[in-house]
Amino acid sequence: MPGYKIEVPPGTQDILITRHIYAPRDEVYKALTYPMLIPKWWGPERSSTVVHKMSVMPGGTWRYVQTDMEGKEFAFHGVYHDVLAPELLVYSSEFEGIPGNVTLYTDQLTEKDGDTIITTHAVFYSVEDRQRKLRWSLEEGVRETTRRLNKLLGKMGIPERREHIMERLEENGECLTITRTFDAPRDQVWGRWTDPNQYMCWWGPKDFTSPYARFDLRPGGRYLSCMRGPDGKDYCDTGHYQEIDELNRIVYTDSFADESGNPVPPSFYGMVGDQPVEMSVEVRLEDVGGKTRMTLEHCGLTGGEMIDQATEGWNQSFDKLAGCLR
Repeated sequence: MPGYKIEVPPGTQDILITRHIYAPRDEVYKALTYPMLIPKWWGPERSSTVVHKMSVMPGGTWRYVQTDMEGKEFAFHGVYHDVLAPELLVYSSEFEGIPGNVTLYTDQLTEKDGDTIITTHAVFYSVEDRQRKLRWSLEEGVRETTRRLNKLLGKMGIPERREHIMERLEENGECLTITRTFDAPRDQVWGRWTDPNQYMCWWGPKDFTSPYARFDLRPGGRYLSCMRGPDGKDYCDTGHYQEIDELNRIVYTDSFADESGNPVPPSFYGMVGDQPVEMSVEVRLEDVGGKTRMTLEHCGLTGGEMIDQATEGWNQSFDKLAGCLR
């Protein structure tokens, strides 16, 4: 069984693709929408993919750059038109080598007996464009991404993950995981993450304060928060919530921002880097005999120094969080 089916209705601009992924729908949706997972399955395995931008929300944009074995780069970008986690993604795709040639994709995810069926309706620029892309090995691409998705999700140990304390994940060197246990019930720790006034009590490293936080706490909702250094300089960050499981789990994107909430490159704050960096943060809370074990996973960090700084910053913030819970 190939795990996929391609239908080409005659005389139309459309293609219908059905893929069978041997994993629960939540995990498949995660693979389709987490920036750190895209390079593990998107495109042919012999090429590498870098996610430059990915804001999975209506009106959000994405851009990937793929590099083949000869060093040639192929860039793609698009816009998300509709997002309904974990069942629907509607987005455009444009190969930058052919400007203006846009394809519209609708991915519908359906769970069946613990597996996931992805039904994709692709509408191409024209009938001729569709036929050209069929000649450009579209079927080979569908086969490869289907295989890579199944290979990836079969290795993820769904849904459990090993917990690491302040350890870089060796697989990609761009994540950190921190686990802390707080002497407070889970609903109180949840409140410190989700109530802006409570969040400002602890957000920021030692000797920093938080003068501002605004949360639209729902999947697709945005947030903006700022912390103020001892010298009076403000540092803001923004992003959107991807998943919210009350009292249990929050997943959101994270980028540097100006005071108006516009994403900015790290160099805006005197750091290394010219492009806006969008990262991914996941927070999990567990009740442990009236206390709360919190596990934070922060991915998308660029380089060892940035990971070290982020680890120190998070731990100093969590020291303050412990104080706010007393």
